[in-house]
Amino acid sequence: MGPGDDSLVGKFWRPARPHKRKRQTRRNLWQSRIKWYGLPVLGLVVGIWATLRFSLLAPDPPVNPNDLCEIFREHTVWYDYAKKSQERWGTPIATQMAFVYYESSFRSHARPPRTQLWGFIPWSRPTTAYGYAQALDPAWGEYLAANGDGIFTVRTDMEYALDFVGWYNHLTNRQLGIPFYNPRQLYLAYHEGRGGYARKTFARKPEVTALASRVQARAFRYDNQLKSCEQEFQCWRWYQFWPFCSANPSPQ
Repeated sequence: MGPGDDSLVGKFWRPARPHKRKRQTRRNLWQSRIKWYGLPVLGLVVGIWATLRFSLLAPDPPVNPNDLCEIFREHTVWYDYAKKSQERWGTPIATQMAFVYYESSFRSHARPPRTQLWGFIPWSRPTTAYGYAQALDPAWGEYLAANGDGIFTVRTDMEYALDFVGWYNHLTNRQLGIPFYNPRQLYLAYHEGRGGYARKTFARKPEVTALASRVQARAFRYDNQLKSCEQEFQCWRWYQFWPFCSANPSPQ
C-alpha cells in the first residue's frame, strides 16, 4: 500500500465531530424551548379542553322535561347513566330523574340564587349546592372519598350526578330502612339529610313535604312513561347486539 493510499484511509475514517456538535446544539436548543414553552402551552390546551368539556359543551336541558321518553330520546346517554346507577345502588331510573328535575331542572351548572345585601347588592349563596343533583360540598366530599376522587368526577356531569343520587339513597336505605320504591321518603332524607330526617325536621316544613309529594308523583309518572319506551334505549350502541345485549324492562 503506497503513501497515497494511506492519505485516503485517513480521510475516510476521520470522525465527523463538527456534525455531531451541530446535532447536539440543535437538540439542546429544542430541549430548552420545550422546557420554557412546553408546559405553558400544555396548560393552555388543558384549560381550553376543560372549559369546553365542563362548561360550553354541557348539554341543554331537555325540551320536554315532563316526558321521560322524550328526555332519553334527546339525551340517550342519560339512560345509560341512570341504568348504571340503578344497577350499582338500587334507586330506580325514574326516581333518579325525578330528583334531578326538582333539584336543578336538568341544568348542569345550577346553583342556589345569591342573597342580596341591602336589598340590591348580590351577596353570598345560601348553600354550596351545585350541579344536576345539587350536591352540597360536604356530601360531595364524602362521595368522592368513598368512590374515588378523579379529576373528571364533577357535579356538572350527569353520569356522576346520577351516581351520587344512587349512592346517597343507598346509604339512606341502609341506615334508615327507607325502601327504594318510596320516592317521597327518599327525597325527604335527601333534602333534609339523614340526620334531619331522623329528627323529623321536615315535619315543621310544609313546603318541603309538599315538594317531596311532587317528587313522588313525578317519579311514578316517569316510571309509567319509561315502561312504554325503555326498549328504545337498550342495545342502541353499535357494539351492543344479541346475544351480548338484550332489551328488557328494568325492574322497578
